[in-house]
Amino acid sequence: MLAFIVQRALQAVLVMAVMSVIVFVGVYAVGNPVDIVIPPDATIAMREEVIRRLGLDLPLWKQYGIFAWNLLHGDFGRSFVYNMPVLELIGGRLPATLELVLISILFATVVGVSLGVYAGVKPDSLLAKLIMGLSILGFSVPSFWVGLILILTFAVSLGILPAGGRGETVTVLGVQWSFLTLNGLSHIVLPALNLALFKMAMMIRLARAGTREAMLSDTVKFARAAGLSESTILRRHVLKLISIPIITVFGLELGSTLAFAVVTETIFSWPGVGKLIIDSITVLDRPVMVAYLVLTAFLFVMINFTVDLVFAAIDPRIRSGRQSA
Repeated sequence: MLAFIVQRALQAVLVMAVMSVIVFVGVYAVGNPVDIVIPPDATIAMREEVIRRLGLDLPLWKQYGIFAWNLLHGDFGRSFVYNMPVLELIGGRLPATLELVLISILFATVVGVSLGVYAGVKPDSLLAKLIMGLSILGFSVPSFWVGLILILTFAVSLGILPAGGRGETVTVLGVQWSFLTLNGLSHIVLPALNLALFKMAMMIRLARAGTREAMLSDTVKFARAAGLSESTILRRHVLKLISIPIITVFGLELGSTLAFAVVTETIFSWPGVGKLIIDSITVLDRPVMVAYLVLTAFLFVMINFTVDLVFAAIDPRIRSGRQSA
């Protein structure tokens, strides 16, 4: 197990090193933030001073070297626009994104797996067919269109839910959370639902396919022969058999949702990291863009690393197979 962990950790470090180069070069080689940061009436001396202060007068490889050295010390630089540490800027927006993503993913997983298991156990029932139709709809309809329809329906026409914003927050352990207040919870319903629909459709189809396969396995047949009830078989055997693919999708979708909740946050004016990166792209705030992309890559690497460890703990064959490979 130790050798497996060391091997995966070294792979993670290598991936992060390569990704940092790709991200930095891709962002810093495009556009000129000086034209946005410096006022049009600035003198040539002021312009040169700002360029020197931001380090934009250095060759690209030197800029990356400074960035990599600072990164090793936990410093992502300062925002060109906000003139504050990037980590502090992102950290102030991260709780809003975290609560939105966690609520939507938990909702999508609990509801999606439950509906998918039911559709797998009773595939010919009318409810199962409606569930599968819902999953197809969740895959087919773009999230921005769903978001607009949710706003038009529940905020404009019915007027029962707010159209955007985060609402009232309460501070717990120095962090502001909105789902702990009634007003904040009403603000999170629509964006969380919009963010969860696609993930829920994926969980439904994954759970249904896994359940259909598990119900035909010898394990379930022996359990039925032993006189176990259907509910006991589902809890003890079917859910265990379909747990590995569900854990995989949960981990990957958690990372992708956290990284790419940009559309939902923009539509619902949710003050999270996704909206911050959109604003940063508009004004070419390079340090914020690079930090966001590097942290996103780190998030995916850590999620994959954690999922591999969970796999190894659940099924030792995976651990031994990868070590022998």
